[in-house]
Amino acid sequence: MAEDTLTTTNAGIAAHGAERLPSVDVDTYNIELKDDDGFLGDRASKGAFQRMLDASRKPLRKTGDDPLGKKPTEEISKGALDEILNGDDVHAAALVHGAIEEFAQELAYVTGRFLKTKAWADTECIVVGGGFRQGRVGELAIARTDILLKSEGLKVDLVPIRFDPDEAGLIGCLHLAPSWIFEGHDSILAVDIGGSNIRCGVVETGWKKARDLSKASVWKVDLWRHAEDEPTREGAVKRLTKMLQGLIADAEKEGFKLAPFIGISCPGVINSDGTIEKGAQNLPGNWESSRFHLPRSLLEGIPTIGDHDTAILMHNDGVAQGLSEVPFMQDFERWGVLTIGTGLGNARFTNRKTKEKGKKAKEKDKDDKPSDKQKDKERKEKA
Repeated sequence: MAEDTLTTTNAGIAAHGAERLPSVDVDTYNIELKDDDGFLGDRASKGAFQRMLDASRKPLRKTGDDPLGKKPTEEISKGALDEILNGDDVHAAALVHGAIEEFAQELAYVTGRFLKTKAWADTECIVVGGGFRQGRVGELAIARTDILLKSEGLKVDLVPIRFDPDEAGLIGCLHLAPSWIFEGHDSILAVDIGGSNIRCGVVETGWKKARDLSKASVWKVDLWRHAEDEPTREGAVKRLTKMLQGLIADAEKEGFKLAPFIGISCPGVINSDGTIEKGAQNLPGNWESSRFHLPRSLLEGIPTIGDHDTAILMHNDGVAQGLSEVPFMQDFERWGVLTIGTGLGNARFTNRKTKEKGKKAKEKDKDDKPSDKQKDKERKEKA
């Protein structure tokens, strides 16, 4: 009975944590690269930037010359740093720019290590998301890293994610669903689970405007900062279920045609049966237990949406955030995503194309293909 219930969470759609999705193949995700100092991702995280900025401030504090004042580095918001960069205090701006440069050097090194792995070979473009991407500091760090990579001769573009990182994971859940779901529905429910927050939303597909989902948007969000409440695992599931039920009621009241589908973005390695293998240590309780099955638990509280049985699909949070970029990555065959937050999320994709190759792939084929003059010369030599 438990096995039958388990299969109904994603009946008729892909497996949880699937390698093959409607628009892309997920070549790899959640790689944990190490060096002598530990995990490489720790060198290019939000915390790493704060440590770099704090290290630059430390000697200045001793002499009373810290242009950022007495406020602890971790309490300085992204918005405040942006104001400093655009402000009149050139010393404060220079201090922040120095940290950005140091961070970009580290991010370039870490990115280069990813590109040297077999799974990331021939990557043409990397999208950078996560909370650090928000604001001018993140944008400058990404742009500087792109320049550093190109100066090293690496033929890869590094670009900031287009959607708000807080919404990208929700929008990316659209790309977990099969396209037939969008024929009679204009929205889905999506869940983005993080170590500090759980964010649920009603995502409009924009299917009538753009079938590639490039016009998708988040209509409404319910945010819970669970880290402040320190709930049990069961308590978190109950709260999440209520959040989704509330969004269903709101969407129906507003006249949306919700698809009977819930996409879940969750940290860690997601097994095909819907359990979490590893990487969920920051979530409330033990989410890596073989006896815990989030999709099945949610299905018990939301067995139907509208007149149809609910289907639920869960994937890694880095994958989901990257999937929001699918419509804009069609000029590339192989591309990836790095999400800079508490850690460094990562995923690499290969676009599934049958009718038309991306622009860059076409250009490569054109360069590799012998010209008519070359063919004539070869024929004469053979004759």
